[in-house]
Amino acid sequence: MIYSKIAGTGRYLPERILTNADLEKMVDTSDEWIRTRTGIEQRHIADEEQMTSDLCVKAAQNAMDSAGVAADDIDMIFVGTTSPDLIFPNIATIIQHKMGIPACACYAVEAACSGFVYALSAADKFVRTGDAKCVLVIGAEIITKLIDWDDRSTCVLFGDGAGAVVLKPSGEPGILSTHLGADGQYQQLLYYPVGVSNNLAAAGVGDSRIMMSGNDVFKVAVKTLTAVAQEALDANDVDLDELDWLVPHQANLRIIQATAKRLKLPMEKVIQTVQIHGNTSAASIPLAFDVAVRDGRIKRGQLVLFDAFGGGFTWGAVLLRY
Repeated sequence: MIYSKIAGTGRYLPERILTNADLEKMVDTSDEWIRTRTGIEQRHIADEEQMTSDLCVKAAQNAMDSAGVAADDIDMIFVGTTSPDLIFPNIATIIQHKMGIPACACYAVEAACSGFVYALSAADKFVRTGDAKCVLVIGAEIITKLIDWDDRSTCVLFGDGAGAVVLKPSGEPGILSTHLGADGQYQQLLYYPVGVSNNLAAAGVGDSRIMMSGNDVFKVAVKTLTAVAQEALDANDVDLDELDWLVPHQANLRIIQATAKRLKLPMEKVIQTVQIHGNTSAASIPLAFDVAVRDGRIKRGQLVLFDAFGGGFTWGAVLLRY
């Protein structure tokens, strides 16, 4: 049986760091308020001239170096993002060109904060069927360019960054299963009100900002993250005590804590980077995963669960043996 296995990981964060103290000077908020409600202490902010593909290229190169592969080895690219450089061509083709990767299939996946898990799930299928041998999977955002910096309910939450993995075939278990879902009835709880066929001329002004009903999002997020995580464990007959690490979407520390509590999982088994990255949307899981791999917490052979939730609402879980 062919499995897809993560051969390497990488990340990139913009150099500029925006602390809660910095935000206190920009909007009516406080470090205590932000920490208490979100757990966030700082976030990275892309420079005006940086594009999402720039972040992707650096994260991807780090992942490829980790996996010991070169541009010529990559035969497929998946990118999960809601903040691509352009409406078209898709961002994966831009990354391919910038990195000198030979012509191959390039997918851009838009599933908000679940984008990386959606992309990883699709890439897994291509490797398992033998249609791809070395897949670059990236989750990335420059979401701060969609922020209304006068809206204190949302501007404190988000940050920019990119995380990447390289998937290769293996005879040993890697990705065990993936579980995806979505329900469009919740659109009005978390959305951006401008699109190509909807009021595009208003982009960047007026109401063109992230719209969020925080309390409602919290309730649905915790319930859904718990359910899809349990679905992945049950599908593989895995008891919770067998799980080494949970890598959840890093949206809000309270959501992470509430999800772990409902799962009856100790926080010692939960990777947390929201305090230093903020909510980086589709980038948050691969960023957190790379942090924990490189600092030695996540080790080869351990059982890891990715757990994502995003606007749409979309959600997904990936259970894997690293």
